[in-house]
Amino acid sequence: MARLFILPPGCARFLSCLVRSRRIKYGLMVLTAFVLLIGVLDRIFPLPIPGRGAPFSTLVVARDGTPLRAFPDQEHVWRYPVTLQDLAPQYIDTLVYFEDRAFFYHPGINPFSLLRAVWQWLRNGRVISGGSTLTMQVARIIDNTRHTPSGKLRQILRALQLELHYSKREILTLYVNYVPMGGVLEGVEAGSRAYLGKSALKLTLADTALLTVLPQSPSRLRPDRYPARAQSARDKVLNRLRGILPDAQVDDAMLEPVIARTVREPLLAPLYAERVKRMKPGARRIDGTIDADIQQTVELLLQERVRGFPARVSAAALVVDNHTLEVLAYAGSADFGDERRFAYLDMAQASRSPGSTLKPFLYAFALDQGLVHSESLLSDTPQSFGGYRPRNFLENFNGPVGLSEALIRSLNVPAVEVLNQLGVDRFVAQLRQGGLKLDFPRGATPNLSVILGGAATTLENLVGAYTSLARNGMSGKPRLLPDAPLQERRMMSDGAAYIIRDILESGGQVARAVELRANTHGVAYKTGTSFGFRDAWAVGVNDRFTVGVWVGRPDGTPNPGFFGANVAAPLLLSIFEANPDQRTPKPRPVPATVSQQSICWPMGISIADIEDKRRAALCPIRLNAWLLNGAAPPTFPDAGKGAAASMSYYVDNMSRKRVMPDCTTSAYTAFETARWPSSLLPWISPALRERSTPPGWSPRCSSLYKNVVSIHIIGLDDGEWLRRAAGAPMPTVNLSTRGAESNISWIVNGRFMAHTAPDASYMLKFAETGRYDITSVDEEGNYDRISVHLTGANK
Repeated sequence: MARLFILPPGCARFLSCLVRSRRIKYGLMVLTAFVLLIGVLDRIFPLPIPGRGAPFSTLVVARDGTPLRAFPDQEHVWRYPVTLQDLAPQYIDTLVYFEDRAFFYHPGINPFSLLRAVWQWLRNGRVISGGSTLTMQVARIIDNTRHTPSGKLRQILRALQLELHYSKREILTLYVNYVPMGGVLEGVEAGSRAYLGKSALKLTLADTALLTVLPQSPSRLRPDRYPARAQSARDKVLNRLRGILPDAQVDDAMLEPVIARTVREPLLAPLYAERVKRMKPGARRIDGTIDADIQQTVELLLQERVRGFPARVSAAALVVDNHTLEVLAYAGSADFGDERRFAYLDMAQASRSPGSTLKPFLYAFALDQGLVHSESLLSDTPQSFGGYRPRNFLENFNGPVGLSEALIRSLNVPAVEVLNQLGVDRFVAQLRQGGLKLDFPRGATPNLSVILGGAATTLENLVGAYTSLARNGMSGKPRLLPDAPLQERRMMSDGAAYIIRDILESGGQVARAVELRANTHGVAYKTGTSFGFRDAWAVGVNDRFTVGVWVGRPDGTPNPGFFGANVAAPLLLSIFEANPDQRTPKPRPVPATVSQQSICWPMGISIADIEDKRRAALCPIRLNAWLLNGAAPPTFPDAGKGAAASMSYYVDNMSRKRVMPDCTTSAYTAFETARWPSSLLPWISPALRERSTPPGWSPRCSSLYKNVVSIHIIGLDDGEWLRRAAGAPMPTVNLSTRGAESNISWIVNGRFMAHTAPDASYMLKFAETGRYDITSVDEEGNYDRISVHLTGANK
């Protein structure tokens, strides 16, 4: 043996001398053959795929890592993929110290531990310690072997093979991802989430000790079933740490009781998770945008609210961050566990009639086009638009209203009036340009009914469009994943967005004066109800969020009595109020394009544009209004009555009758007055109507200039008193009109009752005693109005 290291004479280099040695050559040959044999065996018997060939569960997590939903593998095993950085640092230290102190130094097996285990087995006749290293445990996980000598030998060989292919950190990563944790749980993260309800990154020392010892006997030590056993095993680990950690720290950890949750599948935002899983097929972990706290709050609110609804009624809600457009809460159905409510249908993506929720965009577009300002005079009266006769939700009419009041009260006729001026095709095109695409029935073309829900869209698209009210007019597509691109479009100008949001939030100038709207804590929202009570909507914004709510039956069955204001709006406001970041809104800066001025009704223009001496006559009603780009457009032209906003006339100084210079020889005085739209004349007060209407014609001039259609109600006289006899049923009266040449609309106490032909009658049915204001209006705006009283029998 000594001669092996003696250099032969004449050798110039040590290495060449060794190679020339016959024994060294044989040694190298044997070593090479061994290495080749190992390589061949490694090829013939490759390492199994980690996890016994089964992939990880697909795990969808919230923005903070909270599991939302896990889709199990083919064996229904729950594994949540993690890296070592996703674990509490003390967990790795405790694991290595307790299970395999020489882990970072041995080649996969610890000969001393194996010899000790064999000796204990031979001496005691049973297994005292396994002698397995962490690498050997991973080998048994990926290639499950029996507890036999041959199985142990195979485990040893697999451990050596693991060390050949993987680094120590990679072997540890395999362990923490696949170690059994009891039942269908595998991996430290799955065990931590299932039993402790927290991420493995937030484990305490007591938690760490529990999850370290649990894999030694996962079925027997399950903390949800056998807490006493689990605590005893955990305390054994903690006691082993004495001397490594301060006794006080260990004592504190041992005081913590073992309280484990019942193992259940994570199920938060289930329809969201299902959707993003389809977007990323094959992904093991999908990091979402959901805020777990907000999502849980939204789901609880929906579940609580639908308890009082009929069995098949569902609901959906979305919460979007205005700054990032990330979806923070996504509830596609009211209760994922209630199949009666079509739990598996994602109503956030369902195309439904939006009702009146498009009205804010209509008025914003009209502002941008210079057609209106915030208090433009609109007519909430029976009107016909090319044969289309819209009605309000409550079947009543309110006469003259400002734009802000029309929007807040969601009046239908004024909205159709504005859409008629803006143009249906332009409105639909601007919505599409802003990112809100409407769906129409096959073969149908856009018409005036679109503003009342005559098209369809999704809750997701609607919420994306409403973000424009909080983002200076820029709408955005809600982002379901953090890496989704930011898609923005110009929906409206920043000035129009400011005005519309102010109206929806505060009610506008008129609403403020009459306290029409309650304080909504900085929430600007709009409700909507589709035809037949099929869909109830509420969509709103504050400084941080845009929230949308839909309530209805997914199969489209009507829900009488369900409308946006009474079922969707309360839920919407509850979501805003439950937000922990909800604070008193800060005043928003007014865009440079927005100004506030006094305007006058009925002309609609700014008071500043009227000479001082004419203001009294031309501006009987003054309001404060938001103007965009300084524009104060006049009231829409009176249909069929000419476009003049004011009129001049002459009055005879003696008779106080109306005259013209060519039909009188008496002295006369010129007057000027603002012209009210003829459809509004029945609705304004008698005093205002008298101020705005010229006196009757002088006999000398009436034959030349009087050309007015006059209609009269027949059947009751103005001021008439009716008495109901004791015990008699409520009376009915047959009413008709005289002088009408077009269809008549009948309004009783401001509520639309019927349309009749000019020569047809209307049967008025009294419902209770009291005053009845009865108005008949033809399609040209000619009208008659009477007031009658019904009293009960004398006592």
